[in-house]
Amino acid sequence: MKAILIVTVLFCLVLGGCSEHSKEQDAAKAASGPIVSGTHIKLSPDSPQLARIQTTTATGERVPQVELILPGKVEADPRRVSHIALPVTGRIRQVLVNLGDSVRQGQPVLTVDSPDAATAMSSYRQAEGSVAQAKSVLAKAEADLVRTRDLEAHGAAPQKDLLAAEAVQVQSQAALNQTQAALEESLKRLEVFGIKPGPVVDKLVTVSSTVTGKVIDINAVGGEYRGDTNTPFLTVADLSVVWIAADVPEDRLRFVHLGSVVSVTMSAYPDETFKARVTRIGDTVDPQSRTIKVRAELSNGSERFRPDMFAQIRLTQGSVELPVVPRGALLETQGKTTVYIERSPGDFEEVPVTVSWQGPDRLAIAHGVKAGDRVVSGGGMLLRGY
Repeated sequence: MKAILIVTVLFCLVLGGCSEHSKEQDAAKAASGPIVSGTHIKLSPDSPQLARIQTTTATGERVPQVELILPGKVEADPRRVSHIALPVTGRIRQVLVNLGDSVRQGQPVLTVDSPDAATAMSSYRQAEGSVAQAKSVLAKAEADLVRTRDLEAHGAAPQKDLLAAEAVQVQSQAALNQTQAALEESLKRLEVFGIKPGPVVDKLVTVSSTVTGKVIDINAVGGEYRGDTNTPFLTVADLSVVWIAADVPEDRLRFVHLGSVVSVTMSAYPDETFKARVTRIGDTVDPQSRTIKVRAELSNGSERFRPDMFAQIRLTQGSVELPVVPRGALLETQGKTTVYIERSPGDFEEVPVTVSWQGPDRLAIAHGVKAGDRVVSGGGMLLRGY
C-alpha cells in the first residue's frame, strides 16, 4: 500500500513537470509569432518566416515623366506596294513566281496568250508605213517649195503658186508629225505587252514586275482565262521600310508628334528593341474605341519584319527623379496597389503606392515610397497571410 502511494506521488510530479514544460513551449511560440497592429506586422528575430523575406533599398533614379505603351502591328507601306494587273485579256500560260519570292523591277512574272498581241503589232506596222509615206510626201513638198521659190524669184511663177507650195509643205509636215505620234503610241503599247518590234511568232505576252520587292499575294493560275484587266493578279511589296501601326487614346494624343522616336519590341524578337520614327498621325477619331491611328516608319533592310506581325510601341517624354524598386515588390489585391516597407528589423508596414513608370524588371513609385526606404522585394505574400 505504501509502495502504491509512492508511485502515485512520483507520477503526479512527472505529470506536473510535463505540464509546466508544455506551458513554457506555448509561451515561447506566442513570443515568436507575428504581432499585427493596424498596417504593421512585427516578426521576432527567430521567426522562420523572417528568413524567407527579402528586402532591397529603393534608389532614386531618373525615369520617363510620361510613357505610352501601345500594342501595334507591322504594315506594308502602301506607297511601296504595287498591284499588277493584266495589260490584255487572254489565257494565262504560266505564272513565273511564287508567293514570298523576291523580284526585281522589270523581271517577268507571268505570260499570257492574247490575240491583242498580234493586233498591237499590226497597228505598229501600219504606223510605220504611214510614217514612211508621210516622209515621202513631205520630201516632195519641200522640193516643190524650193523650185517654186526659185521660179518666183526669177519672175517665172506667180506669187500664188509660192503660197500654195508653202501650204502643201506645212500640211505635209503636220501629217508626218501625226503619224509619228501614232507610231510612238503603238510602240508604247508593244512595250506594255512586253513585245519588241518585229515579226510576231505567237500571241504570247510577257508581264513584268513594276517594282522591286517581295510577292505577298498571287491571284492567278496557269490555264485560266482572264477577261478583266482591272483586277490585280499579283501584289509586290517593297518591304525595305515598313510601318508600325498603333491606336493612341485621344487623351494621350498630345504626347505624340510627327518625328517622335519610339521604341519597338516584337514577340518574334523578344530580346531586341528597335527604333522607329512617327511619320503619320490620323486625322479622324475612331468613334467606337476613341483612338487615333498612328504609324511609325521602321527600316527593314534585312526584311525580318513582315506584315501583320505583332509589336509594341513605347514612347517616352521628359524625365523625373523618383524612387525605383523591383517589380516583385508590388502587391495588387482587390484594386489596391501596395508595398511593404521595413521600418525597423522585423517591423513591416504595408503602404499604398502610386506607380509612375514601369520597366521590364523595375518600376518607379510616385507616392508612398522614398529613396532609401527598405522595401520587401520577395516574400511579401507571406506577410499578406497574417
